[in-house]
Amino acid sequence: MDSNTIKKLDKENIAHTYGRFDMVADHGKGAVCVDADGKEYIDFTSGIGVNSLGFCNDAWVKAVTEQASKLQHVSNLYYTGPGAELAGKLCSRTGMSKVFFCNSGAEANECAIKTARKYGNESSSGHKHKIITMKESFHGRTLATVTATGQDNFHKLFDPFLAGFDYCSANDTEELKQKVDDETCAVMMEMIQGEGGLNVLSSEFVQAAAEICRDRDVLFIIDEVQTGVGRTGKFFSYEHFGVHPDIVTFAKGIGGGLPIGGVLFDKKTSEVLQPGDHGSTYGANPVACAGALEVMKQMDQELLDDIAAKGSYIVSELKAIDKVEEVTGMGMMLGFRASGIEAKDIVAACLEKGLMTLTAKDKVRMLPPLTITKEEIDRGLEIIRTVLA
Repeated sequence: MDSNTIKKLDKENIAHTYGRFDMVADHGKGAVCVDADGKEYIDFTSGIGVNSLGFCNDAWVKAVTEQASKLQHVSNLYYTGPGAELAGKLCSRTGMSKVFFCNSGAEANECAIKTARKYGNESSSGHKHKIITMKESFHGRTLATVTATGQDNFHKLFDPFLAGFDYCSANDTEELKQKVDDETCAVMMEMIQGEGGLNVLSSEFVQAAAEICRDRDVLFIIDEVQTGVGRTGKFFSYEHFGVHPDIVTFAKGIGGGLPIGGVLFDKKTSEVLQPGDHGSTYGANPVACAGALEVMKQMDQELLDDIAAKGSYIVSELKAIDKVEEVTGMGMMLGFRASGIEAKDIVAACLEKGLMTLTAKDKVRMLPPLTITKEEIDRGLEIIRTVLA
């Protein structure tokens, strides 16, 4: 099918829950995507942080196709090798005790919310159920996770929202101390607020939050859905902040392109959920886990160091552009604001010239594949310079 036929079928038959860019992706390799008309684009999006190894990484494709030809699904009523192996590698790498597998970041955060509520209610005869999240946070689009999201524009039209959530200003330790009370079961935060505008939390605030949680027997939950699996130059972004959470949620980049998410539990929370408390039909799907195992294999220290170096290079190059007012983020999770031009207009102009980018509030957001080459980075940066000029 040509691009016009595809767009026509999409508009006629798919629910309009996305405002699509005017590009029909056809195939890709590394950090280069090719549309249905043969035009090439440098990818600074990774499918919103999903394609951690870029398009069609050879070893990843081999791992996934070999597993698909062997066993594609069997359900969690039985043991499978890829899920067990992936769980072992995640726990060993992070020092956490157990993992629950699901299919997305929203599902992972739902599981964390349920775990926190059960932990709090069991430890207080049903009185500890409140969860505090940060203003400008984003945790998903299900009713529970959209309620946990600390942005007013998401809290419309779907009333009534789930009770038992409160919101604290990021980096305001005094406000957090006041909000954590005898009904609080958990504090949940992102180290970098991606959808909220690439806002990096301060180490002082994160460490203070961890201490408050520890002192009040409140669970400390870190949402690593967008920040995790190498995106910031560490396997998980909380490693930059000197804390050890009770629960970590992850998704996106772990699968390298296939739907997979999960929740890591430390010793304190590893036995909270029991058979029947939670589940996922597709959780620990063997094909998705095979892809995730290949991502884990390639996520070595050399790649993490390279991610940090490439991120620093992008930041320095962006800051040298006259119209760039601010650059925020960490590693390969970056955003910039330009004077006199709206982010959405920059993104549209970049796409026209062959660069895929995203928005986050008033910033242009960039989540390049972690394996992107310097040449590909330079090609993308040159397009940004041309657009801003």
